[in-house]
Amino acid sequence: MSEIERVLKLSGYSEKAIDYYINKKNLYKIENADATFLYNGPCGDTMEFFLEIKDRVITDASFLTIGCVGAHVAGSTLTEMIKSRTLAEAENITEDQILTEIGGLPKDKKDCICLAKRTLIKALKKYKNNDKDCASFHTKNKDVTGL
Repeated sequence: MSEIERVLKLSGYSEKAIDYYINKKNLYKIENADATFLYNGPCGDTMEFFLEIKDRVITDASFLTIGCVGAHVAGSTLTEMIKSRTLAEAENITEDQILTEIGGLPKDKKDCICLAKRTLIKALKKYKNNDKDCASFHTKNKDVTGL
């Protein structure tokens, strides 16, 4: 066990949380993502989600963050949880479900789950609004475009 792993364990992080943090689970940018959102949380941490979506199912999810270990762990966990889920299923994941999936965070890091959840919700909302705009455009312009 490395010194970082030992300190994280003593701080209250679960084995899964430590693994996600050390291995940077889903910590990358999806180029040409279907949905993205950058959110600055009230704690001062920043998170950005990247989602690939096909037929209203999230086929891939990743994130970037400027934040604490808790932010990294929450982003990793939520992006893992939403892969292969419909938009509605992903939207309905609760903060308690995320915490249960992580398996343990220090008490003062619970706000990191909220940061990840809010970033996801805002990315999905932006995607849905863009999707409606495109559907509206195609419907209005059907005669012109032949769509």
